[in-house]
Amino acid sequence: MSGASDWTERHRPTSEHQLEGNDPQRRKIREWLDGWVNGQPKKKGILLIGPPGVGKTTVARAIAQDMGWTVIELNASDTRNAVAIRKAATQSSTHRSLFHDPTKPQQRTLILLDEVDHIGGGLRAVSEDRIRKGIEDDESVSLSGDSGGKAELLRLLEATKQPVILACNDVMGLWGRSSSNWRNTKDRFSRHLLTVTFDRVSDEALRRIARRVLRQESIDYTNEAIDALIKGNHGDLRALVRDLQVLSSGGLQKLESDMVLQHLEAGVRDMTTEVFPGMESLYRSKLATDAVSTGRSIDKQPSDLMNWVHWNNASLFESAAMRRGSDALVLADRSVESRYRDLAHHSSYWTLHLASLSASVANEKELPNRIYPSYPNYLRRSGSWARPAIINHLADVSKTSRSTVRREFMPLLSLLHQENPVFGDPNRFEISLALGLTADEHVALCNLPVSRKSTKAIVQAYEQAEEQWRVPVIDSVLDTLEQDSEPEQESEPEPQRDSAQRTLF
Repeated sequence: MSGASDWTERHRPTSEHQLEGNDPQRRKIREWLDGWVNGQPKKKGILLIGPPGVGKTTVARAIAQDMGWTVIELNASDTRNAVAIRKAATQSSTHRSLFHDPTKPQQRTLILLDEVDHIGGGLRAVSEDRIRKGIEDDESVSLSGDSGGKAELLRLLEATKQPVILACNDVMGLWGRSSSNWRNTKDRFSRHLLTVTFDRVSDEALRRIARRVLRQESIDYTNEAIDALIKGNHGDLRALVRDLQVLSSGGLQKLESDMVLQHLEAGVRDMTTEVFPGMESLYRSKLATDAVSTGRSIDKQPSDLMNWVHWNNASLFESAAMRRGSDALVLADRSVESRYRDLAHHSSYWTLHLASLSASVANEKELPNRIYPSYPNYLRRSGSWARPAIINHLADVSKTSRSTVRREFMPLLSLLHQENPVFGDPNRFEISLALGLTADEHVALCNLPVSRKSTKAIVQAYEQAEEQWRVPVIDSVLDTLEQDSEPEQESEPEPQRDSAQRTLF
């Protein structure tokens, strides 16, 4: 079969009847697109969420092609700052289709933006003047990274006269995983978006696709080979077609099961494990190689995995194992730091390996039959101590970002103020007073229930200490002002000397 060298493009469905899997999701997309035929639906955008390779963008393109619509697509390989999105999408979306035939039903231009979860930054907009100059290729304007991308995306959804489809793997990436106001971002986008969540494709649908691709390539196969191929796949259509292309290279005439098994053994499928069962498997690993393999499969970034291990070691390990695990975590934390300091790209490698070892081989004693890893409390955005008021205040005081305050400052401050016989004491107010926190914020930092009687006593004591703290500070400020306001005595001018004369003193 002739055509594109990449089989994923060569065998990409071009019509809805060629699609497999996610039937309810496809019907929902079709109904939404039908709403654009003679008008505009209430929500002018649709957000497709799902793991890679399940056919999110393929479904949208196939249905649009059946309807005779033009598709404008931006993906992760394109620049997606405010200027790029305005050039490619916003201007097209606010005008009637260039290819409109007045004798036919209204034709549309489908705007498709893939992998929007990789657009960085917040909702801060770029000025219209800079966008205009950027569109005109003014060399004086240079936007770094995805500057203004999300703000322009939101503007696109508000102003569009054409259907807009966004696709992503992890919706939290779009909302802003590291942002304290991600809920606000979600609410603003959700006003304009219909959400459709895709599932992994069923094994039977994968079998039908594999048979169809092999028939179109004139390659014979056995049912055992197809079954083995599907067993090694986790519902990823793109990976299935790529596997078939690799197996069929070199003029293959018939696909046999032993070839498939050798191929699967030679490669490692990129599969992820949910964090809680993954953490349990990690803590039960006896060998370093097993621990690293398990840690790699957990659906967390290496730095996040390190935080999970750090939190759960304290509740699962005894003191000796804690010390060994902490030594490894210290090195893992240094690796994370090096990523920001000198762009050491191996930092993620060492962070992942050291964190995995800290949770496994550092412990020599048998764990209970059932363990319950927990979510790190200091990472919870909804935790009582992670109030936006505290974070915003500390960010202003320290001149750092809110994400840095949440990640670097809050865990330590919370630990220093919680009830702990070693180094924590909620009745010590020095740090909170020096940082300018209120009594309520101090209580929230200590993670104390507001309704508790002892908490109310701490609030009262803090307010008294706050008054005592303010008096010397105010006095010192007034003294400084008085000194500044005192008139300076005019000093007598020194007699000018002749530069040619020498003096004894």
